[in-house]
Amino acid sequence: MTDGGAFLRRDCPLCGASAAHAEMHSAPRAESKTFEALRPFWSGLFREKVFFSYHRCADCGLLYNPVYFQEHQLASLYADMAPNMDLVSDDAIAATQEGYFHRAMAAGAEAGGYLEIGPDVGHIVGHAARSGRFDRFWLFEPNLAVHDALRVAAQGKPATVLADMTDLSPVPDHSVGLAVMVHVLDHILDPVAMLRQVLAKLRPGGTLMIVTHDEHSWLRKVTGVRWPPFCLQHPELYNPAIMRKLLGHCGYHDVEVERSRNVFPLDFLGKQAAWAVGLRVKRMPLPSLPIGVRLGNILTLAKAPAAQAATAEPEVRVPETAL
Repeated sequence: MTDGGAFLRRDCPLCGASAAHAEMHSAPRAESKTFEALRPFWSGLFREKVFFSYHRCADCGLLYNPVYFQEHQLASLYADMAPNMDLVSDDAIAATQEGYFHRAMAAGAEAGGYLEIGPDVGHIVGHAARSGRFDRFWLFEPNLAVHDALRVAAQGKPATVLADMTDLSPVPDHSVGLAVMVHVLDHILDPVAMLRQVLAKLRPGGTLMIVTHDEHSWLRKVTGVRWPPFCLQHPELYNPAIMRKLLGHCGYHDVEVERSRNVFPLDFLGKQAAWAVGLRVKRMPLPSLPIGVRLGNILTLAKAPAAQAATAEPEVRVPETAL
């Protein structure tokens, strides 16, 4: 047994290797602080940088935190978290997510059920419902305050809204035509287990769409330690090669990775740029004009095999130990 303030120590969550090389850390390092001392650093893009040190797996190349929060600590932190992207206008978020949905449909998303993990207020859910292509909605969102909004977004279609994002057992196997995870995978402690659960729910040939940050982006190279995705909320960070390796390892076919287009207000981008060079500004003398940019995120599309095998027995994973 360990006390509730201890952090987890873990091996690579993709391949299980223990050898890893230190690559990026904050000053001070999160692992040098207590859990309660880290609470003030949990939310907000423009706060002082404090995060758990990132290491690169010597075997597969994943960038991850070997030391991280325990599950009960994460539950406590997420319960107090502000809405996603609360510094960006709803119009900009809606425009970005509409683009994601159209890209998934262009990839040939199958009809059937619609599954989204972390849908927030349901921008993509609304587009999926209006398309008339999906007959059942399965929505896993930990923020109880938006559950009613998600039911409205489903526009009368049968919709099940659940708070636990890690247990997809209510969804019938091989029933989902399109599954969506937007800026969710890099928050998940066990991405392999999550992706295998999703695969079991997809119809043969069904589509999974994932949006993540790209830790090989030019934005990371320019901003260094100030790159916004280096934060307490991301136990792993991905790049195109790792996404292909991860999805292939989990049994997906036809994996495509591309830079994603995001819509941001101009003043928000100005604030991001100021923060990147070390200037802390509260306001930018710029309009909130929305503009579309390809700014450090990647969109991954993958398919379930055309002939889905029966659900395999779950892989036995080595339990994490506490630090």
